[in-house]
Amino acid sequence: MILQSLHDYYRRRCSDPDPARRLPAFGLEMKEIAFVLELDAAGALRAITDTRQPFGKKKIGTSYLMPKSVKKTSGIAANLLWDAAEYVLGSTDPKKLDAARTKGSEADYRQRLVDMRAAFRARIDSLPDEARADAGIQAVLAFLSGDPASAAASFDAFAEILSTNPVLTFRLVTDVELVCQRPGVAPYLVASGGDDEEDDAAHQVATGRCLVTGEVAPVARLHTAIKGVWGAQTSGANIVSFNLDAFNSHGKAQGGNAPVGQAAAFAYTTALNALLSRESRQRMQVGDASTVFWAQRADVIEDDLADLFGGDNADRHAEQVRSLYEAIHKGAFAGERGENKFFVLGLAPNAARISIRFWHACPLKGLVPRIATWFDDLQLQGSPNDPRYPSLSDVLTSVALQGKVEKIPPRLGGDLVRCIFEGTAYPLSWLHAAVQRCRAEQQVTYLRAASIKACLRRLDRSAPSINLLFREIQPVLDAANPSRAYRLGRLFATLEKIQEEASPGLNATIRERYYGAASSTPVAVFTTLLRLKNHHLAKLTNRGRATNFEQLLAEIVGGIDDFPAHLALAEQGRFAIGYYHQRQDFFTKRETSAASAEIVPAAAVATV
Repeated sequence: MILQSLHDYYRRRCSDPDPARRLPAFGLEMKEIAFVLELDAAGALRAITDTRQPFGKKKIGTSYLMPKSVKKTSGIAANLLWDAAEYVLGSTDPKKLDAARTKGSEADYRQRLVDMRAAFRARIDSLPDEARADAGIQAVLAFLSGDPASAAASFDAFAEILSTNPVLTFRLVTDVELVCQRPGVAPYLVASGGDDEEDDAAHQVATGRCLVTGEVAPVARLHTAIKGVWGAQTSGANIVSFNLDAFNSHGKAQGGNAPVGQAAAFAYTTALNALLSRESRQRMQVGDASTVFWAQRADVIEDDLADLFGGDNADRHAEQVRSLYEAIHKGAFAGERGENKFFVLGLAPNAARISIRFWHACPLKGLVPRIATWFDDLQLQGSPNDPRYPSLSDVLTSVALQGKVEKIPPRLGGDLVRCIFEGTAYPLSWLHAAVQRCRAEQQVTYLRAASIKACLRRLDRSAPSINLLFREIQPVLDAANPSRAYRLGRLFATLEKIQEEASPGLNATIRERYYGAASSTPVAVFTTLLRLKNHHLAKLTNRGRATNFEQLLAEIVGGIDDFPAHLALAEQGRFAIGYYHQRQDFFTKRETSAASAEIVPAAAVATV
C-alpha cells in the first residue's frame, strides 16, 4: 500500500502542469553539484564554476538533473558523467589519505584512485556510439585522457576541491546545459534506465512479477537509498532491504525476496526522496519521525499541512488554522474534493534500515475535521503571549525532559499523530509525560495544561460511563465542575495565592514544596496546608480580601467530601487543570479589574 501510493504519486508528479514540479524520468535524478568543470571543444579545462549557495552555516551545491546514481558500497562504483573528485580527477580525499597513512596502506589507496578514475572513464565508454559521438562527450573523454588533477590545480577552486572531495560534473564553455543534458546525450541516459547498483557481471538482472505494479518486469536487486530521514545515515538508508543471509528465503537473496520492478523501485524512491528533500513543503518533523504527506490528487492542503501543525512561521501557522476553520464552515471539503485520499507516512531511523513509525490513509472529508478537533481539544485560556493554536512541536517539547526535542519519548510523536488523524483517544504516554513534567518541575505551564486538557477531553469522550462525574473540561475555569481532583487543584492554587498575598516577595511558595504530594497523595498534605492557611489569612491587612478568600475556599471545599489517599493518573491531570484554571482566573481578574480587590465570581469570566 505504501509503495503503491508513492508510485502513483510519482506518476502524478511526472505529468504535473508545472515543469518545475515534475520529477525526473526513469534513469535520472536531481543531484546537488558543487563544482562544474568548464571545457572547450578540445577538452581543455577553461574554468571551474562554484555552484554552491549559503544554506545556514554551510554551502549547498545547486541541484541538476543528472544520470541516476549507482548504489555505493565498499567497492568501486562510478556514476555516469558526475561523481566525487576522487573519481573525476583522481585527487585524494584528505580524510581517507590520513587514514591510509595511519594504517600504512597509502600505496593501496593511491592505486585505488587509479582504479576509480578508470571506472569513471569506463562508464562513459559504455555509452552507445551515438552518444559518444556528441561533442560534449568527446570533450570529456579528451579531458580524462590527460592529467585532470594537474589541469585543475591551476584554478583557485582546486584547493577547496582537494579539502572537501566535492561532487563534480562537466559543461562546454559554449553551452548553458551540462554535458549530460545535451540533446545528443540525454536520450541515451534515460533509455538506459540508470544502473541502480554496481556494474558487476556476477549480479544478473532477474525477471519477476512486480509487487507494486503487478507487471512482469526486471527486478531491482538493490533499491535507491532514501535520504533526509532525521537521525538516519547521511548516505541514506532503505525501506526495502535484505542485507543478511538469514533474511533469504527459498534461495532468493536481496531484492528477490520482495520483487519490485526496476522502474517501480525508481518511482517510489524518487517520490519519497523528493518528499523528504530540503525544499519540500510536504514534510515535517514529529519527534524522531520524519513525516511526509501527499494526496491522491493534487490539493493545496499538501503544501499547507506542515504549516497547520507548526512550520517555521508562527503567524503563517495561525493564519492556516483560521483558514482551515473557515473552509470547514463553508463546506469546502464536501463533494469530490472531500473524497480525495490523503496519505501520511512517518519514518524513523533504525539500526540497518528505515522503520515505518506510522502510516495513515484517509479521505480529506474525514481528515480535515479531525485536525480541527485537535485544535479544539488544545484550546485553553492563557496569557497574551501564549499561542492560541500551539504547534505540534511546541506541544511535544513542553512534555519532554529539559524541553529538548531529542528528549521526547521515542514513540510519542508517531502515536499522537496517528490518534489525531484517526480521531481516537490520545496516547496515555502523552498524559503521563505532561503530568510527570508538572510534578517534577512543580510548574503547570500553558502548553502542559493544554496537553492534559486535550488528553482528558478525548478520554472522557471515548468512555464517559467510566467517569461518574463526567463533565467536559472547559477552556476556562469551571466553578461547577464536580470533579474532586479538579477542585483539589483549585484549592491548592487558592492556598498558594493566599500565601503570596500574605507574604509578598516570597522566593518559593507551597507549590515548590508540596505540589507533587498534593497532586498524587492529597490526604498527606492538605491538612497541613489548610492549617497554614489560617496563619496566612491572619496576616492579610485587607480584611475584605481575607473574607473573599474564605468564601472562595468554602465554595471549593463544599464540593470535596474527603481528601483521597491517592489520585490516579487521569485525576492528577484534573488536579493540574484545576490548579491552572484557578491561577489563570486570578490573573484574569487582575487584568480586567486591577483597581478592585474583589474576587470576581468564576461565572463572570468570559469564555474564549
